[in-house]
Amino acid sequence: MLHRMPSPAVHLGLDAVIFAVTAEAPRILTVRGATDEALPSGPLDLEAHSTLERGVRDWVAQQTGLALGYVEQLYTFGDRFRDPRERAGGARVIAMTYLALVREQVLPGGLRAQWRDCYAYLPWEDWRRGRPALIEHELAPRLHAWAANDARKHERVDLTFGLDTAPWDPERTLERYELLWEAGLVAEARRERDPDAPDVAGSGFALALDHRRILATALGRVRGKLKYRPVVFELLPPEFTLLQLQQVVEALSGNLLHKQNFRRLVESAGLVEGTGRLATGTGGRPAELFRFRREVFRERPDPGVYFPGAWWSR
Repeated sequence: MLHRMPSPAVHLGLDAVIFAVTAEAPRILTVRGATDEALPSGPLDLEAHSTLERGVRDWVAQQTGLALGYVEQLYTFGDRFRDPRERAGGARVIAMTYLALVREQVLPGGLRAQWRDCYAYLPWEDWRRGRPALIEHELAPRLHAWAANDARKHERVDLTFGLDTAPWDPERTLERYELLWEAGLVAEARRERDPDAPDVAGSGFALALDHRRILATALGRVRGKLKYRPVVFELLPPEFTLLQLQQVVEALSGNLLHKQNFRRLVESAGLVEGTGRLATGTGGRPAELFRFRREVFRERPDPGVYFPGAWWSR
């Protein structure tokens, strides 16, 4: 008679990366814990949550007071020991993660939720003022030292971070974070291997568990979707100026746009239409207000806001 070993316990968690863009800053919603910050999250309740999405919406509302609008499934994270309690005999925690885009709003008092600048956690991703100096001065030397005499590692460093003659790819956000983790240059890796190791300048703020890896995955997803889906309009009011639209795209992409090319291509692609009204209180020449044309879904299969020639070359 065969005796089967008992199956290890597995818990399913629900995590949310919630983006907003306010005053040209890409923001994410975090929850303060006793010792660290985390993304809004909680376990799936098999009785109370009729769907996974319902569960993540409930946890976000409970922890932040925010009712989510646009939500999509991001990725499933299930690496062993992603939750350190597993090493002490606890259950393996698999996280089903979701991506949400919202307009920032004041959060209810009494909760531990807060809006934070996305690039405080991934500072090497913000190229709006050119290549971040921290890449050249802090990260690249340490990454090349880690690569030592391994030519393939050196090539990987250069391709991932756009060094030497390699181009910068804005969508390789997860690869960059994972490379820094592998090299031991982010706090999450150091606290697992050597809790007493000093912080590395330019490595950004840490998040609980592997939540910064989840954030890097979400930022790459958003940047990719700018090419073929009009998700950016979820972050704007119903009526907006073209400058507001440009600033939101710049904030998410981490790069500046060529103003005239971007506006010409957005209008010629039929993504927006003028309202005939002007914005007030801009402090300068009144700008026309536009709105998103939902008819574009019937006209094009990929109505995004990325176009060749829209970006400033670096």
